[in-house]
Amino acid sequence: MPRTLIPIILAGGKGERFWPLSRRTHPKQFLSLDGSGASLLQATAKRLLAVSDSWDDIWVVTAAHLAEGVRQQLPQLPEENLLIEPEGRDTAPAVAWATLEASKRYGEDVVLGFFPADHWIDDLEGFGQTLAAAAELSQQEGAIATLGIKPNYPSTGYGYIEQSQDSLGSFRDLPAYPVSRFTEKPDTETAQQFLDSGRFSWNSGMFIFQAGTALKELRQHAPEILEPLEQKGVDAYPTLTKLSIDYALMEKTDKAYVLPVTFGWDDLGDWNAIERLVKQPEDQNVEQCNHVSIDSEGCILHAEDGELIATIGLDDVVVVRSGKATLIVKKERTQEIKQLLKQIKDNPEYDGLL
Repeated sequence: MPRTLIPIILAGGKGERFWPLSRRTHPKQFLSLDGSGASLLQATAKRLLAVSDSWDDIWVVTAAHLAEGVRQQLPQLPEENLLIEPEGRDTAPAVAWATLEASKRYGEDVVLGFFPADHWIDDLEGFGQTLAAAAELSQQEGAIATLGIKPNYPSTGYGYIEQSQDSLGSFRDLPAYPVSRFTEKPDTETAQQFLDSGRFSWNSGMFIFQAGTALKELRQHAPEILEPLEQKGVDAYPTLTKLSIDYALMEKTDKAYVLPVTFGWDDLGDWNAIERLVKQPEDQNVEQCNHVSIDSEGCILHAEDGELIATIGLDDVVVVRSGKATLIVKKERTQEIKQLLKQIKDNPEYDGLL
């Protein structure tokens, strides 16, 4: 991997669908969900250390109220590599600001990689080879590369990327395709059609490009975000449009290419991801707690150390106990946790539970 690839971790997310374990000042990326003891943020940084020269070339973008948590979790990270957003404005401002700052230090030819802080990846060698291919693609073709995960089931929880019929060519033995379109979370029938076509990948949210290429495209497609940042830097944040990098750039540029990859990946979007991550075939339930049960099966249970959850006759239910809050939800409805939190936020009495 050439030194010119600078990994930038996006660590400002809320992780609301992991409530009540994930809280405002201790969100999902600060949690260890696989039993390893390492948080998702720490695991992400460790992965990227393998493709970077050192901590000196790893950057993190995070929100102001999370900055101290990042410092505690990544004490090796140089302070000048921690970009602190005064308020969250989604991923487009984060990517644009980080790209501007990195280009000042390394020049516009540098290849940058943007990586969410809360993903799980199991094949580090395959991951590294993919990043090398994406860096090569971006340098040789002026591409804005994204990693597409080849789907193995018709997920309705992921966005999808449709690739064109014809490959641009192979990079480090990985084919790259022009992106035909991005599609948001589909219904089950549509997701099955995507899977059957063989032309769709899950949108991983990982992007690799040369800084100058992205700045040129942002200047054309999202000037309302880039120009204030060029003029005022981080002080422009209160005036910026809240927009994802997918909407601001990837859906508009003609330089978007996808590398379909097969390494094990999960964006750990809600409590059901824990089952995919740790459940063994012989397990009746996923138990991250003391659990006593009569006729309960297919459940996901989590509680603080030493606390007991007792269940009778439950099937396919998530039970999470953290502090003074308890969540009980059917597994098929965990995507609705964010809606539940809106109700909780409306009651000042519950502010300490968020």
